[in-house]
Amino acid sequence: MRFSNVLVTGGAGFLGSQLVKKLLPLSNHIYIIDDLSTGNRAAIPSSDKITFYEDSVTNGKLLEEVLPKVEYIFHFSCKNLVLSVKNMDDDFQTNLYGGYLLLQKARECCPDLKKFIYASTTSIYSQSPIMPTPESYYNIKLPYAASKFSVEHYCHVYYEMYQMPITILRFSNVYGPGQLSSNPYCGVVAKFFEAVDRHEPMIIYGDGTQTRDFTYVEDAMDAVLLAASSEKSINQVYNVGTGIETSVLDLAKAIQKVTNCEDVPLKFEPKRKVDVVQRRCIHADKIKEELHWHNRHSLIDGLVKTYIWLHGGD
Repeated sequence: MRFSNVLVTGGAGFLGSQLVKKLLPLSNHIYIIDDLSTGNRAAIPSSDKITFYEDSVTNGKLLEEVLPKVEYIFHFSCKNLVLSVKNMDDDFQTNLYGGYLLLQKARECCPDLKKFIYASTTSIYSQSPIMPTPESYYNIKLPYAASKFSVEHYCHVYYEMYQMPITILRFSNVYGPGQLSSNPYCGVVAKFFEAVDRHEPMIIYGDGTQTRDFTYVEDAMDAVLLAASSEKSINQVYNVGTGIETSVLDLAKAIQKVTNCEDVPLKFEPKRKVDVVQRRCIHADKIKEELHWHNRHSLIDGLVKTYIWLHGGD
């Protein structure tokens, strides 16, 4: 599958930069927009096939310049969960207004658009009474979830009104190579590995019995490429996850095992404002049945690959 010319917003972030690496051999040219508020310029490969703009997706003039050149849009830029609670205005501007503006400018300026992939989140489920949680459920509790879910609605509107070829992917706790602990808002996997390397306690907020559905980044990228290349995915919403619950305590034990550092202590801290979910396990049958996607990595497989990458391996 070739993707001709593409735009990746948030292309210097964790997911965005890993997507750029996947797209590089499959694309003619990649345009990246990232304001580097949490992204890392060094995460972007060096290539004359990449044009990078250190700017915001809310810059309409820039979008008008770039969008006529592309046929695929991968919208991954956003303010994250923790930042959304600290600054709700920024969350609204980047996540909601930025997503809406990109849709609007894509309709106006991108006549050859083949697919618009929107990176959403399973955070819209909050604490779900349905386990595993299907795409039909939602329970909005935090600003991040509100802004991301709102853009999902606009995605459906742009499909219904303008037949824009959009696919929504809800990612669940993605981890793996490219997720840097130097970013203070990175996920728990990166933070735990950093603690082990520094011989410091692994910090757990709450009692550690809370569960998450941890998804290895290569499996997440497989889902993106399948969705981008399939006509079946147009105007569809897909969960991307394993369907397996793992407690934070069990994650910590798994990382102790993978690193052979079982003496690293755990340190329990009070829950934060963003810690509103006790259990998460998503239902991924839809993407498996319709796009023939499957997660290829167990948690241990993914953690081993992540550990090798952190220590200079491929």
